[in-house]
Amino acid sequence: MTAFPAALVRLAATVSVLPGQLDECRASAAWKIAVRAKGKIGAIGLSEVSADLLRRAHAAHPIAALQSEYSLWTRNPEIAVLAACRELGTGFVAFSPVGRGFLAGAIKPGHRYTQGDMRETMPRFSEPHIGRNLDLFARFAEIASELGASPAQLALAWLLHKDDALVAIPGTASSAHAEENMAALELQLDPDIMLALDDLVNERTVSGGRYGEAMQKTVQTERFATEVEELA
Repeated sequence: MTAFPAALVRLAATVSVLPGQLDECRASAAWKIAVRAKGKIGAIGLSEVSADLLRRAHAAHPIAALQSEYSLWTRNPEIAVLAACRELGTGFVAFSPVGRGFLAGAIKPGHRYTQGDMRETMPRFSEPHIGRNLDLFARFAEIASELGASPAQLALAWLLHKDDALVAIPGTASSAHAEENMAALELQLDPDIMLALDDLVNERTVSGGRYGEAMQKTVQTERFATEVEELA
C-alpha cells in the first residue's frame, strides 16, 4: 500500500463519493474530466466501501485513499479491503482505531451516553453485549499494564504492527490524549503478544455488531457471517 507523508492535510483535498453514487460517477465521462481538472481537487478518496466497489471506482479513476473503521475489535477490513488496497496501491486510513473510545477505557459499567452519542445505537455498546465486552476489555487492559502501556497505546500499537503502511487517525479533543497516542509509536510488540491480542479480541469474541440495522444500510463494507446473522 502507499505510505502517507506526515502531512495528512492532503486528505482534506479529497472528494468523498457515497456508495450509492458510485456507478453513476463511474459511467460519467464528464465526471472523470472534472476530477482531473487542474486545481479542482488533489485526489479522490472513498469511505466505508467494499473491495469490489473500490476496484470499480479505481477503474474509473485512481483512488488515493480509502478510510474505514479498523481496530482490534473491528476487523472487517481484513476480509478483503486491505488486500484490495495493497493490490491497487490505495492508501488505507483506519478511523476509530481505539474502538470509538472503548479500547481506551472510556466506557465503564453503567455508562450513560450523552444526547446524540451515536454509540448508544450500536449493538456492541449496549446490553446485552456491553457487559460481555467490558469483561473482554478487562483482560486487554491487564496486558497493556504488563507492558507498561495504556490500553489506547496498546490498541494503536497493535494496529501499526499489523500494517506499517496504513494511517491510523485516532480522534481526540485532548492534547494529553494526543501525546499519549503518539507514544504508541514507541511501543514494540513481539509476535507472541500480537498473537495473544489477536486471540483475545476479534470478530468471534466481540459481542454485538458495530452498526445497527439502519446505520448498516448506509455503508457497503464487507461483514462477517456473525454480523449478518445478527441483523437477519
